[in-house]
Amino acid sequence: MTRRLPPPPTDQYTHLPEARLVATRALLTVRDNLADTITARAMTCIHGGAGFGKTVAVTSCLRELEPDEDIHRITFHTRPTTRAVRHELFTSLQLPGQPPRYASEFDHLLKTELAAHPRTLVLDEAQWLSSDQLEYVRYLWDDPYTQLAVVFVGGEGCYQALRKEPMLSSRIFIWQRLARLAPEEVLEVIPLYHPIWAEAEPADIAFADQHAAHGNFRNWARLTARTHTALQRTGRTRVDQEVLRWVFSRLAPTG
Repeated sequence: MTRRLPPPPTDQYTHLPEARLVATRALLTVRDNLADTITARAMTCIHGGAGFGKTVAVTSCLRELEPDEDIHRITFHTRPTTRAVRHELFTSLQLPGQPPRYASEFDHLLKTELAAHPRTLVLDEAQWLSSDQLEYVRYLWDDPYTQLAVVFVGGEGCYQALRKEPMLSSRIFIWQRLARLAPEEVLEVIPLYHPIWAEAEPADIAFADQHAAHGNFRNWARLTARTHTALQRTGRTRVDQEVLRWVFSRLAPTG
């Protein structure tokens, strides 16, 4: 589990010089939704398939709010216990001393700290949270004295997990689903993403999307890295379908 917003260089799926974060329509909507959620001290769920840019969109937008907003991020890679969630919050909030032994004492400490000043809690890969942990987050947020905004970010299954909890789902302020880039948006966005696509023919970008990237930003990152390498090795200066076919032959199938 990680506790802070990652640094900007980690936004790119691959280490790719000159790659840029592009303000897609989805990212701009995330920015507005996060601002509204924080202002209202509400709870929001941002979800979608793998590689669609959920975490990058959320972290890049929240970075703009630091240090004015006290942001804490916890990423789950396995299914935690409620006790583990308490300890993650204890560590993220940098509370002094040792964690309390008893749940009631622990909860009192956390609620007291969360009432001290406004905070935003980002729970990434929230599909790993079970009913008990989701209810615990709602319990902390629902306290009349805590000043907490909560952002659930998750992949496949996150929406379903939260919707199964009526006490929680009825309190979600905004639901936002991130999807694949539509073909017309690919032609707008990808030339801005990396210089190798800036001079490419729109037909070649569409060809790359149809055969390899499928509107998925993570696929585009992998494809761009391999295409960049192909141009360097061949001495070519522009992407064309011959180069792309060579790249496709070296990529695993994507969907």
